Amino acid sequence: MPESLPATAGPESKDAELGRLRAENAALRAQVAAQAAQIVQLLERLQALETRLAKDSHNSSKPPSSDPPFKKPPPRSRRTRSGKKPGGQKDHPGATRALVDAPEQTVVMPLSGRCACGRDARAIAVDVSPERRQVIDLVVRREVTEYRTVTGLCVCGQVHRSVFPEEVTAPVQDGPGLSALAVYLTHYQQLPDARTAELLGSLAGIARSPATLYAMGRDAAARLSAPVAAIGQAVVRSAVAHADETGMRVAGALHWRHVLCTTALTFYAIHAKRGAEALTAIGLLANFRGILVHDHWRAYLSSAAEHAFCNAHHLRELIAIAEADPVLSWPKRLIALLCEANDTTLAARAAGFAALSSLMIEDLFARYDGILADAACFHPRRRPPPGRRRQVKQTPAFNLIARLRTQREGVRRFVTDLRVPFDNNLAERDLRMPKLKQKVSKTV
Repeated sequence: MPESLPATAGPESKDAELGRLRAENAALRAQVAAQAAQIVQLLERLQALETRLAKDSHNSSKPPSSDPPFKKPPPRSRRTRSGKKPGGQKDHPGATRALVDAPEQTVVMPLSGRCACGRDARAIAVDVSPERRQVIDLVVRREVTEYRTVTGLCVCGQVHRSVFPEEVTAPVQDGPGLSALAVYLTHYQQLPDARTAELLGSLAGIARSPATLYAMGRDAAARLSAPVAAIGQAVVRSAVAHADETGMRVAGALHWRHVLCTTALTFYAIHAKRGAEALTAIGLLANFRGILVHDHWRAYLSSAAEHAFCNAHHLRELIAIAEADPVLSWPKRLIALLCEANDTTLAARAAGFAALSSLMIEDLFARYDGILADAACFHPRRRPPPGRRRQVKQTPAFNLIARLRTQREGVRRFVTDLRVPFDNNLAERDLRMPKLKQKVSKTV
């Protein structure tokens, strides 16, 4: 408590003392205000750190491989149980493996034992029975073809020598079948080069180094450059395409693997950059005029395509907001609405409908806009302090709400156009195996 004024103090000393107390009071108020502002900042930072710590694959874009082992794994699907027993259902048409008409080898089983009369069964005349049983097996073996030339002397005295086939250029070389299998295993099945070399050695006795397999892939890439370019142009002409990117290591440096794909075609490209510079260098999106499904990455928004956004990302963000503040109801309502809309579109596609009814679309849109209007009331825009013009960082909830409102057409395009899926999982799946290959190869 500030000291009281002396009883014998004169007017001038009283004024001086009051001025000192007022200055001290103002300083204390300013200190309390600064501490209050600092407490607010620390609480916000604490909440941000707790939110970051709580993130895993079910409420963020983090991969499942990054989930901690001691934490209970989150549910991977929002599907509910159907109540049916596992396995084939009643009246389900089964499929039996058919007999092969021309087997590679046929074994006729002879009679054995003796007849009741005592005669040896092997001496009895037999007819081949129509009853057949077949065993399907796989034989993996090395096959070496040796080429030899010949020489001949014509009656005129001229010596003639035969020549090797044009494609046989070395004393020992790998054939097209081995090269094709190596490229298939390393680039389609995504086996690391070292493990592919081990597999070939173990199964077929063909010892090849990982560097040799790498060279096979490089040669195949050169031969297939024209078909790969044709795949890219075919994707550009498609009505709906998916785009995504992920970090990859190339010679130890961070690069980005970009993918543009449809349900039938996949085009990959590697570039040192992730954003607009890479997309310009790849050169496909500049001519794409269909619907591009992606995850709101800003570089994709610069293309002239129509946009459809991945709602699986939105669901994870909504789950994170709902878990951070369980009192809020709007994230759960919006999650339920998006899942309901997805189920509706899936049922419409299965029934062969070309589009949803206008009344159904209007109802889903009205509920969508209503939920976001309610959400905006709980998460207003943060304003800078009076007298300051610096930009204030907004909350993740505000940013999500703003994005869902300003980009509503792209978010809801899967409802208005049944050709568009609910999410961007197609592109993410196409990137998953190459990423896994690098992890197994210990290159990341």
